[in-house]
Amino acid sequence: MRQPIVMRRSYVAVAATLVAVVLNVSLRAQAPSGQPGSAGVRPGSGVFPPTQSDDNTGFVPIFDGKSLQGWDGDPRYWRVENGEIVGETTAANPVKVNNFLIWRGGVLRDFELKLEFRMNGSNSGIQYRSAEMPDVGKWILKGYQADMDFTENYMGNVHDERGRGVLSRRGEVTRIVDGPTFKVVGTIGDPTLLRGAMNVDGWNQYHVIARGPVLLQFMNRQLVSVAIDEDSKNFSAEGVLGFQMHTGPPFKIQYRNILYRQLGASPR
Repeated sequence: MRQPIVMRRSYVAVAATLVAVVLNVSLRAQAPSGQPGSAGVRPGSGVFPPTQSDDNTGFVPIFDGKSLQGWDGDPRYWRVENGEIVGETTAANPVKVNNFLIWRGGVLRDFELKLEFRMNGSNSGIQYRSAEMPDVGKWILKGYQADMDFTENYMGNVHDERGRGVLSRRGEVTRIVDGPTFKVVGTIGDPTLLRGAMNVDGWNQYHVIARGPVLLQFMNRQLVSVAIDEDSKNFSAEGVLGFQMHTGPPFKIQYRNILYRQLGASPR
């Protein structure tokens, strides 16, 4: 006897819910991977070569863990504490305009960046290949941003600060062409499930790879978004690195284990 269609559909709904729960738990179980783990370690077989986990070979630390030497930002918001860069706003010391702690150690072109962060509220982001805007104010940047926020609404997006807005949403691969026109090339995963890649209550690793127009963003080893920027008017081939201090309610953000690897020519 065939099961009623409604019952079969209910089984499918339950199965889908279970898969979603398992995937979400799996993503949330991921820990910051500043220390290489066993992910990706497999023996070779047939046409498949052996693989190993990515490591930090070729990366250099750009924060000494003791001071803001080599960094430039508003001292009202930024300090070093317990081996971490700390950005903090309070009710008595709010941010009126988004501003940034800028790395003065070089110009980013093709590069990789790995860092760990923890936040207790609001919104922030990692600027890269960005331009300073002295006519707007000191420590103001525009350009590419690896977005993050405590509610995970924007987490993982490739954002263009003071520019075109969101270039690629979490879970998508997007090509940007002249216009600008945004073309979704494909998907990485469900954007709601990919929220689970971020540990809201603890430390996370952000990993950014930029090669030419291709921008890849990973959260705790999970690829979360890709932008292919072929917009000839707005594409940025080089610029500075910065950490955002965002307007809004008081919050605190911490950074540690900041590792940089240049790809290709040395920064000037």
